[in-house]
Amino acid sequence: MLDIVLVEPEIPHNTGAIARTCAASGARLHLIRPLGFEISDKHLKRCGLDYWYLVDIRIYDNLSEFFEKNGDNNIYLATTKAPKAYHQADMSGDVTLMFGKETAGLPEWLREKYRDRCIRIPMIDEARSLNLSNSVAILAYEALRQQGFPGLLERGSMAE
Repeated sequence: MLDIVLVEPEIPHNTGAIARTCAASGARLHLIRPLGFEISDKHLKRCGLDYWYLVDIRIYDNLSEFFEKNGDNNIYLATTKAPKAYHQADMSGDVTLMFGKETAGLPEWLREKYRDRCIRIPMIDEARSLNLSNSVAILAYEALRQQGFPGLLERGSMAE
């Protein structure tokens, strides 16, 4: 199983796009408040299109509640400050990928607590970061690749 955690997401379009990625990949989506939008926000719904019924979404008041209910087994924190790249992480089993808010990333205390579980997407030195929804898609599909794409169709319907 793949779990995607967004800590205090701010932009509804990003969260909507991430919800669509979760729907297509079978990942669970966890949202940690405060959110920068309402769940009923039309922009959020528009980005998720008609996939909302496929999304297993869970909402928490804070990080403490998330950890109380889910623990921290096999968790990886996505941060541009990480000492290692995502391809160096073993995501072959059930995994939780945690992402911070668009303007500030994950809190420093959390990055320090899970320092050995921080991973980054390689990019040029001058680039500050990638868009949150793109980052989620990259790491989610790397985890799914390492897991053998469980339950996902690997072939399309084109005639051979």
